[in-house]
Amino acid sequence: MNNRIHAPAEPVLAARHFTILLSSTRRGARLARLLAERQLAEWGAESEPALQVVAELAANAVLHGRVPGRDFRLTLRLDEVGVLRMEVTDARGDRHPCIGDPAGDGEESGRGLLLVEAYADGWGVVDGPGPGCKTVWAETTPDRGRP
Repeated sequence: MNNRIHAPAEPVLAARHFTILLSSTRRGARLARLLAERQLAEWGAESEPALQVVAELAANAVLHGRVPGRDFRLTLRLDEVGVLRMEVTDARGDRHPCIGDPAGDGEESGRGLLLVEAYADGWGVVDGPGPGCKTVWAETTPDRGRP
């Protein structure tokens, strides 16, 4: 009788979750990126593309989803196989983002969702979690070649 314990060939990772409310200001948007960077480093899942996505989603929440006196929420979920889901929830459920024509060559806006689309494996918008809110999400997978 053999009582040896066999270790799995690959380590099993537990799903991880991080969420925080931030002020709907430019400072809050910058803080979202910095906190995401710190959290991903703590999880050993550093990803410049993911940080770019968080920065764009947070900036959009502040610019297009702001309601005075209401915060936005950043949520990060890293699943067992390394898929990272980034969510930003704001208070403007009546304004859903869409990819339009980017601004002219000299403009500073109009390109954010194009960057999200380039860096993420998928993204979308869902209503809620409460009335009047929306959540914009994006997912990235490990080791995917990106621009």
